[in-house]
Amino acid sequence: MATTKKKATKKSTSQKTNSKVSSRKSSLKNKRKTRTVSSKKTIKTSRVKKKKEIKKKVVKKSKKPTVKKTKKVQKNIRQNKKAVSLKKSAPKIKKVSKVKAKAKIGGVIEDLVSRGKQRGFITEDEIIHAFPDMEKNIEELEELYNKLETGGVKIVSSGEVIKEETDKIGREFSPEKIDKKKEIENVEPNYNDSVQMYLREIGKVSLLKADEEVRLAKLIEKGDPSAKQKLTEANLRLVVSIAKKYVGRSNNLSLLDLIQEGNIGLFKAVEKFDYHKGYKFSTYATWWIRQAITRALADQSRTIRIPVHMVETINKYTQIVRQLVQELGREPLAEEIAAEMDLEVEKIRHIQKISQETVSLETSIGDSDDDSVLGDFIEDTETIMPDQTASRTLLKNHVTEILEELSPREQRILKIRFGLDDGVTHTLEEVGQEFGVTRERIRQIEAKALDKIRNQKGLGKLRDY
Repeated sequence: MATTKKKATKKSTSQKTNSKVSSRKSSLKNKRKTRTVSSKKTIKTSRVKKKKEIKKKVVKKSKKPTVKKTKKVQKNIRQNKKAVSLKKSAPKIKKVSKVKAKAKIGGVIEDLVSRGKQRGFITEDEIIHAFPDMEKNIEELEELYNKLETGGVKIVSSGEVIKEETDKIGREFSPEKIDKKKEIENVEPNYNDSVQMYLREIGKVSLLKADEEVRLAKLIEKGDPSAKQKLTEANLRLVVSIAKKYVGRSNNLSLLDLIQEGNIGLFKAVEKFDYHKGYKFSTYATWWIRQAITRALADQSRTIRIPVHMVETINKYTQIVRQLVQELGREPLAEEIAAEMDLEVEKIRHIQKISQETVSLETSIGDSDDDSVLGDFIEDTETIMPDQTASRTLLKNHVTEILEELSPREQRILKIRFGLDDGVTHTLEEVGQEFGVTRERIRQIEAKALDKIRNQKGLGKLRDY
């Protein structure tokens, strides 16, 4: 019985524990469900909030650029308006500049045509120099060619011109022609004329062909002095033909002087000639000869020498002044010349100052009977006036009278110290070395001597000076 009771109590207790466990499990499940539901709700709400915030941000972002864009658009509209206004005003400026350019080109064409009519030909180099940008001025070039054709002016290369000139000189001064002249006139040649003698000598040398020039150039390259001499002598007539064009540009340089300067340029051309490049020696040497002659004219044509680069600027200045006088009908201002030459106004005034011709002080003024010259009317600032010399001699006499009352040593120290004899002052150290004492001792003697002078009665005479 006791065992059965024990079993019954055990069963009841186990049932109770099972019921408690099941109730706990059910409560835990309910709690989990509520948690999951609540968490799902919170997640949903948070997602919705995030979406709303993102939408707001997108709206804000989209709004800002539109404002900026509108500002940029407004700026662009303003700029476009300005550009349109500038474009409207620009054609006027362009038209004015085009008219000026056409007038300038027209003047160049007329100049070339008149030059060609005078000589009967015009060189290609002159056309290239007048029209450096040929591609841009095709219409003007066609106009020039038409005018040259109607005027009967030939267009030749510079090489042909040089060849014609050299052949002409060779024909003029060939030995055969001179002998014929002797036979016809039966008169001996004037050997006193140095120019004729020189031309007669160079006329004996025959001209060289292109292949001969190359052969001599190869020998010069190897160091053959005879080939150098041969090439030089064969082109002396070329120097004469170029030098003839520069006669009369300077009173100091005669034709022989110009020929000599041109010969110096020819020597340089012989030394620097490069036959590998394929051009003739005459075309190459022409520029060296011209350079030598123009340098000589620049150096020796004026009494006061002006540098070569400055001579070139002066020549450019004179050309532009002539051009502006033709365009304006009056003498141009310094500012107008400066704008045309692209220089400062001060530089233009400096060019005007140095480009003036020198005038001699011996130039006679007035009638032929009057002996007065320009130098008589110009004040000499370096010479001392008579009244100044008189006052200086009186001052010197008064100073010597005052110094006589001092001792010989004091007199000598003051004379050396203040330069009373030779006008050169000396320091205390220099005077001390002269007397073999210290500078301090010299200072003391000087101070003592000056005190003596201040106390003298005749000091009032010096106050007037």
